[in-house]
Amino acid sequence: MKSPIRHILFDLGGTLMHSRGDWASVLQYADEALTQKLDECDIKLDKNIFRARLHKYYEQRDKDFQETTYHFVLRELLEEQGYAEVDETAIRSALDAMYSITQTNWILEEDTLAVIQNLKSENYQLGIFSNAGDDKDVQELIESFAIQQYFDFVLTSAACFYRKPHPRAFEMALARWSIAPSDAVMIGDSLQADIYGAKNLGMQTIWLTRRAQFNDDIMQRIQPDFSLQSLDQLLPMLEQINHMRA
Repeated sequence: MKSPIRHILFDLGGTLMHSRGDWASVLQYADEALTQKLDECDIKLDKNIFRARLHKYYEQRDKDFQETTYHFVLRELLEEQGYAEVDETAIRSALDAMYSITQTNWILEEDTLAVIQNLKSENYQLGIFSNAGDDKDVQELIESFAIQQYFDFVLTSAACFYRKPHPRAFEMALARWSIAPSDAVMIGDSLQADIYGAKNLGMQTIWLTRRAQFNDDIMQRIQPDFSLQSLDQLLPMLEQINHMRA
């Protein structure tokens, strides 16, 4: 007999929240806001050069699962452009200007609030680990959704250095609860980041499919323990999992 699972680690984007619309125009406005804010500090940066550097950053972090953050990328780029002594407040204000645009494109899933409220009423412990390039951005999103009180912690790869599916990302989350991997379940929309990483560590895994990308090769290689189409199916599934462990 195994003890019941009482700890649930959530992914954020594509799981608890989703984008309102296409990102192309949003990112264009966001990049303009960033470069305009830098311009106020007499720093000239082409938004296309900035976005191109971000794509290189994305490619690298997808290979080594290490998060060097948007802040580091922007500072490094500015140094290459001849701005070696940019004040920290200028970089932060530029990033904040960018995120003030991108945050408007995120919306909480319709069933998120009711589900996490029900889970807390059933004495489940909840946490979030999000692959994200800026910790402040994620914390502000959680605050804007007014859901922070339901979670024991909100961790990001920007704050922890490691990205899912790196085992250290999950280990850092589980360390907040001081529990073994087998005593927690991971729920997320990404087979590769959420399911593969958690399962390799020994966590139970639930694949949320409504925002998932369906890739035949990945689906053949990575098998979740359970899957569901919406969050409102989660509590009955957890009860089923714990019944099987009894």
